[in-house]
Amino acid sequence: MLKIKDAREAARLTQKELAEKVDVSREYISAIENGHYNPSLNLLKKIAKALNTNIKDLIEEESA
Repeated sequence: MLKIKDAREAARLTQKELAEKVDVSREYISAIENGHYNPSLNLLKKIAKALNTNIKDLIEEESA
């Protein structure tokens, strides 16, 4: 599960604002945050940059 929603909220951005920064629809950001879609590596890089973080911080490690 990706932690994009947590990072977006910490950056005080709405889904619409993030979507505009990375050139996708708000609905697509919502679907990613809800686990319905996985973003491409390229989009994940754009999201990380828009949220002033790195990809590693957006990826949640599985608990063993």
